[in-house]
Amino acid sequence: MTVLVVAAMILAVMLTTGRTVGAEQEVLGAIDSAGTRSMTVRAEAGSGVTSSVLERIAAIEGIAWAAAFSVATDATNAAFPDGTKVPLRHAYGDQFARLGVAEPSPIPGGIAWASDVALQRLGLPDRTGSITSSDGRSYSVGGRIQVPDFLQALEPVLLVPQQARGDEPISTLIVIADTPELVAPVSDAVVSVIAADDPTKVTVETSQALAALRGVIEGQLGSFSRGLVIALLSLTGALVAVLLLGLVMMRRKDFGRRRALGAGRALIVRLLILQTSLLALIGIGTGSVASAILLWTSGDPWPGGTFVLALGVLTLTTAVGAAIIPAVIASNREPIRELRVP
Repeated sequence: MTVLVVAAMILAVMLTTGRTVGAEQEVLGAIDSAGTRSMTVRAEAGSGVTSSVLERIAAIEGIAWAAAFSVATDATNAAFPDGTKVPLRHAYGDQFARLGVAEPSPIPGGIAWASDVALQRLGLPDRTGSITSSDGRSYSVGGRIQVPDFLQALEPVLLVPQQARGDEPISTLIVIADTPELVAPVSDAVVSVIAADDPTKVTVETSQALAALRGVIEGQLGSFSRGLVIALLSLTGALVAVLLLGLVMMRRKDFGRRRALGAGRALIVRLLILQTSLLALIGIGTGSVASAILLWTSGDPWPGGTFVLALGVLTLTTAVGAAIIPAVIASNREPIRELRVP
């Protein structure tokens, strides 16, 4: 019965809270993919914002990634000057390896990296060749870059990474915070060090609204899940305790014989706790496998290995805790009373 109770508890939690946790992870993942940690600073011509801002924001804690981009200029395939024009931007920063850019660059400021969209428009599907910008400069194409969500607004992306001197004017600054909760304070800190000559020509876009929505969703779903798990664990503990008390009453003569044969109280307590632990482990394994099959067949999201492991540990702890009082009662059975023949 202990195995069935534990397995039923695991199954109930996995099909309710586990399903909720899986859905929560999918929702939060979808929100995160929209860029809940990003902020974008757009500087118009004449704003006075330069690449030196990267040196200043480097001292701000809570920033996971940052880069600055120049004003876009037209670029075409060097072999087809009249071909499709793609916006080319100079990129300043030292974290472009995240995009797939080789570091250090063999030719600093002389190699362009493009997204799949830009490569197709340039007629360079093989990722090799050269391009020419509208100012007459030529660049070799180094390869393809991965375009994360926070750079989607720049598509088609064609970048020339180079070391910032500090005096290059920039038009876009993108900053990614470590966590969604840090978006607001990081944004305030970044704005305070932009040092624009004309602040009216600078606009700041943040994902603070998305970050707040993320926190609300996570809090609501998390509180519901915790409450349900606590209720089911309490019910499981009570049922296990009742079952073991019934077992102790049914086998009280067996415990009396063990005491008469020299078994100490501590030994009997350990035996009952060990028996309960083994039965609980069997129930946890059975319930986990059954719930995994049901979730898979129904197409519901899997809550993750961490959730399953934590649930198993909590269930085992609850079962062992519920076994302590019945085990103590069993260990206190008096041999003379239990073995007395009426």
